[in-house]
Amino acid sequence: MIQKRALIRTILAFAFRDLRGGFQGFRVMALCLALGVGSIAAIGSFTAAVRDGIARDARILLGGDLDLRLIHRVASKEQKTWLSSRANISAATRMRVMAERITTGDATLNTERKLPERKLVELKAVDAAYPLFGNVRLAPAGDLHRAIAQNPDGSFGAVAVSELTARLGIKPGDRFRIGKAIFVLKAQLLLEPDRGSGLFRFGPRVMVSQAAMAATGLVQPGSLIRYHTRVKYTPGTDGQAFESALLKAFPDAGWRLRNTTNAAPRIQRFLDRAALFFTLISLTALLVGGIGVACAVTGYLGGKRHTIATFKCLGATGDFIFAVFATEIAIVALAGILIGLVAGAMLPILTLPYLAGLLPVTPVSGIFPPALITAAIYGVAVTILFSLWPLARARTTSAASLLRGLVSDDRFRPDPKTLIWLFGAAMVIAGLAYTTAIRPRFAVWFILGTLIVFPLFHGMGLLLQSGARLAARRLARCTRPWPRLNLALANVHRPGAPTPTIVLAFGVGLTLFVTLIMVEGNLRNQINHRLPTKAPAYFFIDIQPGQVAAFEKTVRAIEGTGAIQRMPTLRGRIIAINDAPITLSKVRPGTRWVVRGDRGLTYTDAMPEGTEIVTGKWWPKNYKGPALMSIAHQSARGLGIGIGDTVTLNILGRKVTARIQNTRRVDWARLGLNFTMILSPGILDGAPHTHVAIVNATPKSETALVRAISGQFDNITAIGVREALQMAAGMLDHLAGAARATNVLTLMVGMLVLAGAIGAGRRERVRDAVILKVAGAKRRDLGIAYIIEYGIAGGAAALLAAILGTGGGYFILTRIMDQGWIFLGPEIALTVIGAACAITILGFIGTWRALAQKPAVILRDDRF
Repeated sequence: MIQKRALIRTILAFAFRDLRGGFQGFRVMALCLALGVGSIAAIGSFTAAVRDGIARDARILLGGDLDLRLIHRVASKEQKTWLSSRANISAATRMRVMAERITTGDATLNTERKLPERKLVELKAVDAAYPLFGNVRLAPAGDLHRAIAQNPDGSFGAVAVSELTARLGIKPGDRFRIGKAIFVLKAQLLLEPDRGSGLFRFGPRVMVSQAAMAATGLVQPGSLIRYHTRVKYTPGTDGQAFESALLKAFPDAGWRLRNTTNAAPRIQRFLDRAALFFTLISLTALLVGGIGVACAVTGYLGGKRHTIATFKCLGATGDFIFAVFATEIAIVALAGILIGLVAGAMLPILTLPYLAGLLPVTPVSGIFPPALITAAIYGVAVTILFSLWPLARARTTSAASLLRGLVSDDRFRPDPKTLIWLFGAAMVIAGLAYTTAIRPRFAVWFILGTLIVFPLFHGMGLLLQSGARLAARRLARCTRPWPRLNLALANVHRPGAPTPTIVLAFGVGLTLFVTLIMVEGNLRNQINHRLPTKAPAYFFIDIQPGQVAAFEKTVRAIEGTGAIQRMPTLRGRIIAINDAPITLSKVRPGTRWVVRGDRGLTYTDAMPEGTEIVTGKWWPKNYKGPALMSIAHQSARGLGIGIGDTVTLNILGRKVTARIQNTRRVDWARLGLNFTMILSPGILDGAPHTHVAIVNATPKSETALVRAISGQFDNITAIGVREALQMAAGMLDHLAGAARATNVLTLMVGMLVLAGAIGAGRRERVRDAVILKVAGAKRRDLGIAYIIEYGIAGGAAALLAAILGTGGGYFILTRIMDQGWIFLGPEIALTVIGAACAITILGFIGTWRALAQKPAVILRDDRF
């Protein structure tokens, strides 16, 4: 025991004494680890901050302890009585409507209607008990219910977010109309406590009273209205028991039930997916940084070659040398990891105050140990994985070889113990990526991609060296000398050349960059060019059956309008498949949206135009019999069902079971009247429903179309496709910007790796430059040779990255996102050329110092 302690003290003493000379050889290593670990820690901390914010404010975001939602219909008197006798309840009603500003001279209810432009808004009506949790903030400050009360002249008060001012051109005190009711904007809505109910809105929020909602005249049978009943438990209530009793009392109510465990499911799903995406990019940066770790360790040990040889000549064992330098590496790695952890922990704390207004929830500011521990484990595992190989080589290499400077990595084969440690570190990284991923399948793809891409780029580097060696031999036979090119090719394939390292380090980052360019470019092309050319101008919803003929007549009277496509619609929720209740875990992740809530469905006799049947056949014309269903093929695959299986829906509180007759291909990108489920006629003919229509129109006729429809039909809501596409483009800009910013981190780490690779071979560069200068080479000749050398490596890395990135983008777009794909030639070419030039310039800058060394000084060094 005493001998072991003395040995440990000796090892620590040697390690600290050696590090007194400075961290110059380890700066790249520390920076690579700090950037990779810091990014993972920052993303984990930010995700935890938002997640904890959702958990802390769950009741406020939800609007209660429990939220019960129905579509098309209100809760029955019996249901309200049952709930109110056991808890406090509040009712809220939401629908999309058209609002118009009332100009001077049109401010009374009896004035003849004018036809100003109407805008889509999100209307929300609340009762006197709202809000059960949290507070509504207004500007100017005041009481919500006083602000939305009915005025003496019969108009109603309303509050709205600031966006309404820009949309309608009104300010507090101005009047506007929704349906048959006139409203006075009393205040600006600064904070809506239950805003977590939704993430994406087509229009600004307008909040009114329930009486005002009824006065609009828009509440009609079949209208797309969402009725919420919020429940606040009395003290001591067991929430799980309450829900069980409720479902037992009203098993067929058809509620979509949410409690505080999923208060903001859309926000949570978006957060989880974004966090997974950015974490995997950051992990890629850390793995690329691992190459920098290997370069730094190799370069540092190369600089200590004579020291190691001296130790071995004096009798030091390989294990002792291994322990000393492993301790030094551990100290530097710990410093880099700690810097990354501090930066990752502080970054969210410093930035959250500036991001608070952009987030749908208020994050919790603080330190989150699980996120930091995960990042630290990644850092330690990467350090072990990439530093152990050169350490083991230094342990086994003989003193004679070290003194001669003839060490070659290619001749080293690690012992079984080292291989076990390397395998263990790799398994820790893969296992942690898999277990912490919200979508393990993506983690598996990332692991497989890493196992493919890293060896491919390393192999490309080795292949490049072989090609350079072969080209050098052929140039040697040429009668015309090419000294600069010969020197560049020799540098590419010489022993210890950093070519494979440069190709690998930059290639991985560039592959990610090209993949993002392909995905973003195709989605942007889809939104900005392809969709607008084939998408309709407007969707019109809440068309009552008795208004269909008049609606179509009005549309056709507008010059510039085109085809009209219309179908009946109502909402239903899948509750069972083949008489078995839905189990979310058995549904493919990409299809779970189909069963999470109410979905739009329709019924028809004839097969809709453009339908492409994949399996089965359409039902006969004038079919009368048991309910049949046509379901989207992709949705059927995700649900694990096919022809002959049964699907049970809850429609307006009624169970409807239909047998699948066929599956059809649905192109959601066409923005047509696509429905996941279409039922045969008969079963729903008498159910309250409305119609939805899409209308094609020229840009010049769009305003006239909306004015004509809204002027004649108060209840019909127009949703502009152009505005929706602009919102989608805006969201894509934010996401793409964040993705590019994260991927820049990978490229920055690649630059550090390049610097580390150059630093690791600096001694050999200086020696070669001195010898060539003595032999008569000019500085200009050496500089051109270096440019050619790094140009070859950069071009190879960029070319392979373009190929792999294009393939990755194609796979993501066509297999995962089910979108079309086009090759973005100019963008890819610009990326390849820019990356090759950047690598060439950075490599040349890094090696320029070698050309500045004076031969006399170097030749007098006894270590030369």
